[in-house]
Amino acid sequence: MTSSLAPCTIEDFRSRVLAARDWDGGERLSDGFVLDPGTAPKHAAVLIAVVERAGEPHMILTQRVRGLRAHSGQVAFPGGRIDPDDASPEAAALRETWEEIGVPAAAFELLGRMPDYLTGSGYRITPVLATARQDIRYRINPAEVEAAFEVPLSFLMNPANHRRESAVLQGIGRSYWCMPWGDRYIWGVTARMIRAMYERLYA
Repeated sequence: MTSSLAPCTIEDFRSRVLAARDWDGGERLSDGFVLDPGTAPKHAAVLIAVVERAGEPHMILTQRVRGLRAHSGQVAFPGGRIDPDDASPEAAALRETWEEIGVPAAAFELLGRMPDYLTGSGYRITPVLATARQDIRYRINPAEVEAAFEVPLSFLMNPANHRRESAVLQGIGRSYWCMPWGDRYIWGVTARMIRAMYERLYA
């Protein structure tokens, strides 16, 4: 697996994110999906968190349980729909992270947001960026999550590890980013957000 030549420390990651805080100013990401006219998107939020392991930052990801109605078995960031009681996308992302992988909100330092991502399934997802304490422990919710795992940021921020593939999805030919990591296949919305992070912070 290839390593990035860019500096890759938790401090460097934090500095890059804080310097790019203006990137959520109305910009939106999508891969060509268009909602039907008059359809209001459902709002969701995910937590893109980085934790230091042996001096190197790693991104926290989950493998969803197989058999779920939506995104069965896929690699995803912790997160989900924004509830009416959530004060903000950040609050929703932290709540969902606690519910899915058992890491409390106090374990994270929030750094900012990426542009919202519009999905073909009708969601507008707010990606929330954060760092996590090194002493975090995962308590997996088996109803939603099969596993939590960590991938070195040096791998994910290296464009040599980004592949463009295509498939027929919902009867339409689509191309998408993917970043295979061992036996984990990172693709779709998750990979597009990682690619957007690379393009803004490390390209």
